[in-house]
Amino acid sequence: MYPYIPNTSDDEKKMLETIGAKSIEDLFNDIPDEVKLNRPLNLESSKSELEVRNILTKLSKENKTVNDLTCFLGAGAYDHYIPSVVNHVISRSEFYTSYTPYQAEISQGTLQYIFEYQTLIANLTGMDVSNASLYDVGSGLGEAAIMATSITRKNEIVVSKTVNPDAIRVLKTYAHVQGMKVIEIDDLDGTTNLEELEKNVGENTAAVMVQNPNFFGIIEDVKAIEEITHKQKKAMLVVSVDPISLGILKSPGELGADIVVGEGQPLGIPLSFGGPYLGFIATTQKHMRKLSGRIVGESVDVDGNRAFVLTLQAREQHIRREKASSNICSNQGINTLASAVYMVAMGKKGLKEVAVQSTAKAHYAHKSMISTGKYKPLFDKPFFKEFAITSEIPGENVNEALLKEDILGGFLLNKYYPQYENGILYCVTEKRTKGEIDKLVNVLEGIK
Repeated sequence: MYPYIPNTSDDEKKMLETIGAKSIEDLFNDIPDEVKLNRPLNLESSKSELEVRNILTKLSKENKTVNDLTCFLGAGAYDHYIPSVVNHVISRSEFYTSYTPYQAEISQGTLQYIFEYQTLIANLTGMDVSNASLYDVGSGLGEAAIMATSITRKNEIVVSKTVNPDAIRVLKTYAHVQGMKVIEIDDLDGTTNLEELEKNVGENTAAVMVQNPNFFGIIEDVKAIEEITHKQKKAMLVVSVDPISLGILKSPGELGADIVVGEGQPLGIPLSFGGPYLGFIATTQKHMRKLSGRIVGESVDVDGNRAFVLTLQAREQHIRREKASSNICSNQGINTLASAVYMVAMGKKGLKEVAVQSTAKAHYAHKSMISTGKYKPLFDKPFFKEFAITSEIPGENVNEALLKEDILGGFLLNKYYPQYENGILYCVTEKRTKGEIDKLVNVLEGIK
């Protein structure tokens, strides 16, 4: 099968003549000879499409997915059920290349679903306005920090260590280039140390950042954190949430949050070996002019029909760059659509059912593990769908034994929390059956 190269030798000759070059090598004359490789790359010869397909198929079979393994791993990415209607809608030809609207008002379908998504996120979080989405929860924390420092004119971000550690790493990257100072607050028995928090919230605090449920799956006392935060003039409370938990927990808006961020992956987006995912961010009407990214608004066209537009564009980098609080002016289009379809398909009752089932099954698994006598809870606090267990057995050994039984075990906490050496964070969603949980417990009980 002849390689598909669109440029013929005649095309190549014409292009070189046009730019005044005699050969392809002339294009690289600016590179010193001593740094050139001066030999062919050590690669196999080219292969046909059929051969490449066979190689990639063989490689793909080495992967293990949640279709092959029973998943009890969470820690920021969750194996929730995705209704078939989600893929049906996003696979339609007018949607499956969906990204961000560059010729905005001509893209009425794209603008409409973004508007619906924004409305759903605002309602779910209890906030006034959402943007058209961000890349992931890490970029959400980073953009929230920039937003808070821009509003308060202060430069300290106080963040609890019970926030997803990967998201904190992204936050620190944002902070480094923005000249912000990040102050981390230790946990106390799995939740934010309120006494330490109060000592570190001061006159230079732009924002306090917490996660609820936190990285350990525990429900934080957000109201107490809100009171500590707002004692300091202008300081803003940023709450990161699992959107599924809002089916049964009070919204951050009800608890006094100024900015809400989160990972939208649980809302109808597959695990996909780590991405792409969906970050959401929402805030109050008071602060919406500082909200990063695109915002879609509802209007009417010249005939008086309902129409959609990009609004508040003066905030945007491409309009008034010197006044922009963020350089993000794109969004995760196809994932935004998927999450909107998921939320509409599930509705209030469906979302609550997912949350209730996840909680009930997680507590059943937790109780069953403890009853073996070999495992004990790492923390004694109310939790949602994730919980931490510890034992005398190294976590690596536990997960190796589980994998032999086609079970994807929990997250090893010592990766980020060395003080919890044998701690393992398990997640149980609505997809897990009683039989799967019982098998997990039986395997755990037999590990020596």
